[in-house]
Amino acid sequence: MSEGGKRPATYQDVLDAPPHVVAEILDGELHLSPRPGGPHTSAASRLGYLLGPPFDFGQGGPGGWTILVEPELHLAANIVVPDLAGWRRERLASIAADQAYFTVAPDWCCEVLSRSTAATDRATKLPIFLRAGVQQVWLVDARQRTLEILRATAAGWLLVAVHRGDARVRAEPFDAIELDLAVLWAAIAAAPRGTRASEAGAEYDADSIYGP
Repeated sequence: MSEGGKRPATYQDVLDAPPHVVAEILDGELHLSPRPGGPHTSAASRLGYLLGPPFDFGQGGPGGWTILVEPELHLAANIVVPDLAGWRRERLASIAADQAYFTVAPDWCCEVLSRSTAATDRATKLPIFLRAGVQQVWLVDARQRTLEILRATAAGWLLVAVHRGDARVRAEPFDAIELDLAVLWAAIAAAPRGTRASEAGAEYDADSIYGP
């Protein structure tokens, strides 16, 4: 039991979760999140389509990566399900036929932010990824149409860059190709003016540090 008398969550809690939610264990607590909505799913899917051929398949790019959608990661006592994750091939050469989850930390993770999960993605998952040895994290906001690039350092997460709108960018660790951000949002209708989703995103300074 924890100091407050609450039983730490276990993998059985994840297995017992309803099928219509994403179940994770973050710092000992069970987190149940709704399945991603349309804009979230569209942006995540399109990002996978863009990165898969050049980096996973080696078509039009260097290859050398394994990129997976919503893999279940067992990182120490945490169970995390990022929207996308990538391993350099030398660290994850193959996947067993009966492999249900991954204990090797990815080299790269991507979270697509939504209103219900953004705070957890930033405040809880980022420190877990850092402790596990993930080297880069992308945070995608499909409503604000932004891409944040974070790099792990000894001091915490370094905010390398924030890209927005229809920019064409080279974003580490996939900077071998140019990424057209317009493709990520192409299927998402613009939010009506005056709604929260249509408000301009916050301004960020590159080279900011997110503490561990």
